[in-house]
Amino acid sequence: MTINAAQSLPAGPRRSTELDSDEALRLLGSVSLGRIVFTRHALPTVRPVNHVLDRGDIIIRTHEGAALTAHAGQADGRGVVVAYEADSIAPDTHLGWSVVVTGYAHLVTDPDELARYQELLTPWVNHTMDYAVRIHPDLITAVRLTADQECDPV
Repeated sequence: MTINAAQSLPAGPRRSTELDSDEALRLLGSVSLGRIVFTRHALPTVRPVNHVLDRGDIIIRTHEGAALTAHAGQADGRGVVVAYEADSIAPDTHLGWSVVVTGYAHLVTDPDELARYQELLTPWVNHTMDYAVRIHPDLITAVRLTADQECDPV
């Protein structure tokens, strides 16, 4: 199979600009789908999930038996270190933004909070999701990808 480079990569250079934490969280809150990264059997695992942003924390729903549910509910109370990534990058131009959050994930155990998140966040998969996980951002990195207007066209 031959890939036409003109179709797969848009012409023109790109500029990557770092964004501050406030802008990163604003952008993260503007989309509903992201990817959670955690360790399973000592290997990185990535899962697409939907989320809501609540007072600066990322909330996702999960189910009993899910690897993340078990890890986030660790008995020592520390939770589990995760990364969460969301983006909005146009497939035709490769312009947009990407946010990566690193922090601890904890199960939401308060029944009132859990009920609130169950109302706010409808799972996008057909599965019973009786649990919620809160990710508190400790490290936030974000970039915006824009066309580099300073370069002369070739």
